Amino acid sequence: MEYYYRKKSAAGFDKTVGRLKQELVKEGFGVLTEIDVEATLRKKLGVESGRYLILGACNPPLAYQALQSEKNIGVYLPCNVIVYEDEGATWVSAVRPTVSMSNVGNEGLATIAQTVEDKLKSVVDRTCGQVKQQNPDVHPKA
Repeated sequence: MEYYYRKKSAAGFDKTVGRLKQELVKEGFGVLTEIDVEATLRKKLGVESGRYLILGACNPPLAYQALQSEKNIGVYLPCNVIVYEDEGATWVSAVRPTVSMSNVGNEGLATIAQTVEDKLKSVVDRTCGQVKQQNPDVHPKA
């Protein structure tokens, strides 16, 4: 079972990041952390690694429910969503909480994890969807 959910974006890196942030908000997530892995590795190691961004996303009501069910669940929070370039394509991946939290052994987390995962999958799907472009030469029929 994959620990992540991944889709190829129809847009470039910067546009994908912007769209991802908008889609996270629509599902009730805020971005708590933003890590530019490329810049960090360049600064710390002097290496070029390619564009790679980690967003730490949190849905406060669902995080609160999870913390009420399991105090130590914070080691899995926030939920990471990444955007990276690989071989000319832009990819978006999100953690799958049903997989990561399954080893906790707390049945109370299962429903919360599924809800979060469903929301993150929707975010990734909408972020990576085809961009519909209007053709100015085509007019809809009346």
